Amino acid sequence: MGESLEARSRDVQERTFCKWLNTKLESAGYPPMTSLVKDLSDGVRLIQLMEIMGDVSLGRYNKNPRMRVQKAENVNKALEFINSRGVKLTNIGPEDIIDGNLKLILGMIWTLILRFTIADISEEGLSAKEGLLLWCQRKTEPYKEVDVQDFSLSWSDGLALCALIHCHRPDLLDYDRLNKSDRHGNTHLAFQVASEHLGIPQLLEVEDLCDSSKPDERSVMTYVASFFHAFSSMEQTETVSRRVEKFADLMQSVWTSKNDYERRARALLSSLADIQMEWDSARFTGTYADAKEHSAKFTTYKQTTKRQWVTEKQDIATLFTNVQTKLKTYGLREYVPPPGLTLGDIDAAWNSLLTAEARRSRAINAEIREIKEALRKKFAALANDFAKRLNHISSELAGIDGPLEEQQEQAQRLQTRIPSLSEALDAVSNAEAECLAANVEENDYTIFTCQDLQFELELLIQSIAKKIAFIDNQIVSRNMSNLTPAQLEQFETTFRYFDKDDSNTLNQAEMVAALASLGIVYSDEDMDVIFDQLTEMYGAITFEAFINLLVDITEDQTSPEQLREAFRGIAADKPFVTELDLRLAQLPVSAIEYLRQVMPSQKNETGEDGFNYEEWLDLVFE
Repeated sequence: MGESLEARSRDVQERTFCKWLNTKLESAGYPPMTSLVKDLSDGVRLIQLMEIMGDVSLGRYNKNPRMRVQKAENVNKALEFINSRGVKLTNIGPEDIIDGNLKLILGMIWTLILRFTIADISEEGLSAKEGLLLWCQRKTEPYKEVDVQDFSLSWSDGLALCALIHCHRPDLLDYDRLNKSDRHGNTHLAFQVASEHLGIPQLLEVEDLCDSSKPDERSVMTYVASFFHAFSSMEQTETVSRRVEKFADLMQSVWTSKNDYERRARALLSSLADIQMEWDSARFTGTYADAKEHSAKFTTYKQTTKRQWVTEKQDIATLFTNVQTKLKTYGLREYVPPPGLTLGDIDAAWNSLLTAEARRSRAINAEIREIKEALRKKFAALANDFAKRLNHISSELAGIDGPLEEQQEQAQRLQTRIPSLSEALDAVSNAEAECLAANVEENDYTIFTCQDLQFELELLIQSIAKKIAFIDNQIVSRNMSNLTPAQLEQFETTFRYFDKDDSNTLNQAEMVAALASLGIVYSDEDMDVIFDQLTEMYGAITFEAFINLLVDITEDQTSPEQLREAFRGIAADKPFVTELDLRLAQLPVSAIEYLRQVMPSQKNETGEDGFNYEEWLDLVFE
């Protein structure tokens, strides 16, 4: 049984090692071998293999040896080269190879496989067989059906080979869908995929793994080592590709960042230059509204556009720094921006902007100050001139003198000058409105306000109207020859008292009260008739109409004695009349108030307040 297993392993090794050597020969364009014993016996193929694996020329040798000595020279040349490479060969000489000692030949080839294929395998400090085993364990660890403990039975179901392929190239087979119990099928699939897609020659047969009670360790190691080198080469290729890709990405990123930096730097510099040109060409129209519009626009710029530029300037500087950091990190030449686009150029342009901003701000503020000063002077000139004209007319009004007709004419001429004053006051008001709109509150050029001048103008208009009314009344009084001066004085005083709106006319209620204060009372019907007649004759109850009515009443009805009798009747024959007596007589409230003011007051024996109508009538009719 032992001899059978050893013989089977020797057959597997011979076939496996022959295929392994053929991969070397075919890669160099040599024809494959069919038998290790026969093809290696003349030393030619052995020299060819050494030149391929050592990547050197062994010099001249017998390419067609016929004699044993020639074959020995060839084999010896190859063995010497093997020894020169530090490979220790024991118990084998040229005659063993020439005579076809398969066991020693397989041992030599295994030594070569170890030296040129497995010795350079390293995994976490372990090398050769141990390193290869650890590598297989690492790669197959995630697969629960796989447990690689050796290079024999651990590979007998094909799952370890499928796991190695799936770990590196999951696109080549679906491990999860494998029938885990199909040992032959899985092994065949692994051989096929490895050969067709990974360039790994099929050194073994399915039966070598699946139908052997103990697969040959050396053959399995030789085949599995092919996976290690294939995937290591793939990983190296991927590493190189990733390195190139990473560098390309880096350079593209740097190129994009540089272009972005230059584009944004140009845009920012252009914007800074444009705004300064706009400010330099800006012109003021001289109005406060225009100056404020310039100021508002400048404020909006500082709160919006400039803040965006501050952010952009910082971002551009950060972008430049990032580019330089990337280049420095990878040892690349630093980036030098084109002329005019350096950070220094941007800082210089920014300082120029700040200077232009200060200049612009000063220009706007100076314009606003000049406009406000001009508005102050404009208002002051109009207000002072108006006050001067107002005072002049007031002085003329106070200086009116001469005959009544001349006084009347002078007063009326003054009245005709009022409309032009009103127009002048409108100009003052407009100037004041301009000052208020410009927030001009103080004014050292005048002491007047529009309200002051408005009040004084209204007062002047009233004074002229009163003066004209007074003169008109005086003319009327002068023509009333049938009234005593005392009566005229009393009637005029009464008229002025009840002319509440200073219109020099009385409405019906005011006329009723005025007559009642003089002791003249009519029924409502009679008063309506009298008022309508006078209004039709005079247009209104003027002083002239009132005086003429009193003249008619005085001449026709009223005498001092009649008035005394009327007051005695109201006072119930007492020498005085009380306020209650006047109210009981149903005199109008305004008439009662007037009589209380003009009649002398006195107290009777009981201390009651009263008014001496007798004394007052004596004064009136003296």
